[in-house]
Amino acid sequence: MKEDEQNSTYTIPCSSTVQCVEFCPFEWSCQLLAVAKSSEISVFSCRFQEEDASISSGIECTHLHDFTTTAGTLAMAWNPQTSLQVLPKVMSLAAAFDDQTLILYSTNMGSANSVTVLSGHQGFVNALTFDPNEGSLLASTGDDLTCRVWSSEKALQESCFQLSAPGVAVCWHADEPAKLMVAQKDGVIRFFSLHNQQPIMSLSCGQSPLMAADWSRHNNLLVGAMAGAEWVVFNISLSSLPIERRQAHSEGGRAFRWSRCHESLLATCGRPGGQLKVFNTRHQQMHINTSMKVSYGLTWHLMLPIVAVGGDKAVHLWSIESI
Repeated sequence: MKEDEQNSTYTIPCSSTVQCVEFCPFEWSCQLLAVAKSSEISVFSCRFQEEDASISSGIECTHLHDFTTTAGTLAMAWNPQTSLQVLPKVMSLAAAFDDQTLILYSTNMGSANSVTVLSGHQGFVNALTFDPNEGSLLASTGDDLTCRVWSSEKALQESCFQLSAPGVAVCWHADEPAKLMVAQKDGVIRFFSLHNQQPIMSLSCGQSPLMAADWSRHNNLLVGAMAGAEWVVFNISLSSLPIERRQAHSEGGRAFRWSRCHESLLATCGRPGGQLKVFNTRHQQMHINTSMKVSYGLTWHLMLPIVAVGGDKAVHLWSIESI
């Protein structure tokens, strides 16, 4: 499939360049989209024609809240405790910034707002994730060769895993709550036990730099990563080496995400330009192969085959058809 200027299905206008985007990955709050800009993280509630045919414009987007920021946003993660269907309402997320700070934000959408700084990392934090079942723990990894696990309620560090290269991704799996997956920039993906604080196993991409990795929501044996110019896929029950790899971005990739609603879809971003590619591993089919002037962040909707990327004063969203 030749690269083209494939216009996005939907667009959310923003006041400045979008640095990071993250759909809430939990069923009770999956309509929430966090959008990081130069001085704030804005939260929108998004509904799509794919889930409600009465939305004639295709997308219905409501601005709900802004969290003030003072630095550029590198990564965000939603707390599963977030729910606007309970009283008091809870909206909670964590963000890492390019001034090397890691902050927990929380609001009841009223007068109760909190900002908590987590101190300990000695370099940039590149990725973070909450434990998906309770939200009481937050894991973060970065350039200081550590992956740290924090109590999100006490704002204290609970454990620290030493890495052999900068950490670029960290993932928890709802079916594997006692394991933590950490991807290193040198091409190694490691699994740690939260019970005894020891490494369990590792995977090797066979090349570097590894820039992103993700653990499939649908199959806890599948791990994917973006290393060099290729994406690679592992089945951890078969081998510590990739079972599939494919050239994706000739000048290097920077993002990889499995679809949250379809087990065979994956998305990558990379160079030249702001390339976005969506590939179906089952049918060996490229659904999207396009480029933008600017692209930051990459996230999938939980229930719909919709992928979002940050752009120049907009969030661009593509709906994947004919899966």
